[in-house]
Amino acid sequence: MSERLIYLPLGGAGEIGMNAYVYGYGPAGRERLILVDLGVTFGDMDSAPGIDLIMPDLRWLEDNRDRLEGVFITHAHEDHVGALGLLYSRLRVPVYARKFTGTLARMKLEEAGQPTDRLRIVAPRPEVVEVGPFKVQFVPVSHSIPESAALIIDTPAGRVAHTGDFKLDGTPVVGEAFDPILWHDIAQEQPIKALACDSTNVFSPNPGRSEALLANPLLDFVMAQKQMVVATTFASNVARLKTLAEAGVASGRKVCLLGRAMRKMVTAAIETGVLKDFPKVIGPDEAADLPRNKVMLIVTGSQGERRAASMQLSMGKYLGIQLKEGDSFLFSSRTIPGNERPVIRIMNNLSRLGVDVYDPDDGMYHVSGHANRPDLEAIHDLLKPQMLIPMHGEHMHLREHMNLGRAKGMASEIVTNGMMMDLSGDTLRQVDDVPTGRIYLDGTVLIGAMDGVVRDRIRMALNGHATVSVIIDENDEPLPDAWVETMGLAAQGRAGVPLARHVESELGEYLERVDQTTATDDKKLDEGLRRIVRQATMEEIGKKPEVKIVISRLAAE
Repeated sequence: MSERLIYLPLGGAGEIGMNAYVYGYGPAGRERLILVDLGVTFGDMDSAPGIDLIMPDLRWLEDNRDRLEGVFITHAHEDHVGALGLLYSRLRVPVYARKFTGTLARMKLEEAGQPTDRLRIVAPRPEVVEVGPFKVQFVPVSHSIPESAALIIDTPAGRVAHTGDFKLDGTPVVGEAFDPILWHDIAQEQPIKALACDSTNVFSPNPGRSEALLANPLLDFVMAQKQMVVATTFASNVARLKTLAEAGVASGRKVCLLGRAMRKMVTAAIETGVLKDFPKVIGPDEAADLPRNKVMLIVTGSQGERRAASMQLSMGKYLGIQLKEGDSFLFSSRTIPGNERPVIRIMNNLSRLGVDVYDPDDGMYHVSGHANRPDLEAIHDLLKPQMLIPMHGEHMHLREHMNLGRAKGMASEIVTNGMMMDLSGDTLRQVDDVPTGRIYLDGTVLIGAMDGVVRDRIRMALNGHATVSVIIDENDEPLPDAWVETMGLAAQGRAGVPLARHVESELGEYLERVDQTTATDDKKLDEGLRRIVRQATMEEIGKKPEVKIVISRLAAE
């Protein structure tokens, strides 16, 4: 049986978040496998109300776990490592990461009560990790979090370059600069058969800007403010945190970090040596006692997260600190598509408090962590891959990136979650379609997308809910009184009486005429009662609620 090299995204292809990419080599159906990244995305009230995290369904990988050699984590953003602790028990294989990423991965495993003895800290190239038929190297790239890495994956069928998230930044403030000479050497060692490449900013027409360019604008901004300054950014962007903190100190202010995630990131960066000379910070108690023009807060919640410090401050007081008229609030971040509504909510809340809000859409106070279109083209030209696999993007990003690659003569296809591609030949060829789905973290419990929990929650949110209780006596005769409780429904309808009382009246008439066959059959009785409730509420208020029927039968003495 001939051997083949396969690529299979289980998450992150055709969407932003939940990155999980499988590579395999060996006989068809018996390939040895590695998994690159295991991330999450966050639920929203429209499509996943009440859900804390969403992650890829690993059922196919679980079914083939005996073939899985290990998990490789490119960097420590939540959409690449956030599901590791929650799903590790389903894989139970070695995990490979660089030092800073591994420190945060260890925290994920410990928080989830998972063992950490199979976590392997790997130095960057030239160190090589050999697992099964794969030889894997971590290659430093610049991004918006320290120690990001691309992967060079050597197989008997050729070399694959998996970029992870990256940008072309020669002065990233914290972490390693992008090194074009290093990548030129990699391309010269042997041809790049396939390049799996970040597609996030393929529509951005201008070359990306360096993180270092923000130092002066941020300093000028902070020095110009008359009262308290608050800045929010991604907690993982350690370089931005350092630049903001240094601006605060240079303007004569003391700096306070608010938010557990932010403090955790800074601590991990200092402990692993990637962050040096970070300004001294104070606690919220001290910050609350200082004059307003002597304080700078750097806070979590740039994407509108409802429990984060930004939202809490916008709603009043947080940890004893209260914003007032004339204070300044800076979003040193880009709003991720889909998060616009909660971010705007924060801005409106702050406006009501009289706080001046500064939005980064003009690009003065924020730079992206992803390569723009000219930067992607530069990577294409540098590596000259035989085939291009657009990844890390929504469908429109993948399509545009594919067209960009084809225009340069590279074989390229749109590959979305579940498409198993054979990379062994001269072009990408789909050889299987693997079922993919979602796993939800609902509170502290993992549930499947098909379990019905989210569906029922959405239906209740849209239609309301009614609970009906009836009693059947010992002679199998229903008592004519029904009890109705409603939730999420108007209290009164067209009849001008309480809705619950009106529905009870309709149910009473139904129970008085129900036949003996229906009265003795719980299923038929349930169906009849449910139909009456939905008809009555539709006539009264134009809604068909979700209905729960409780039938109690009295036992004969």
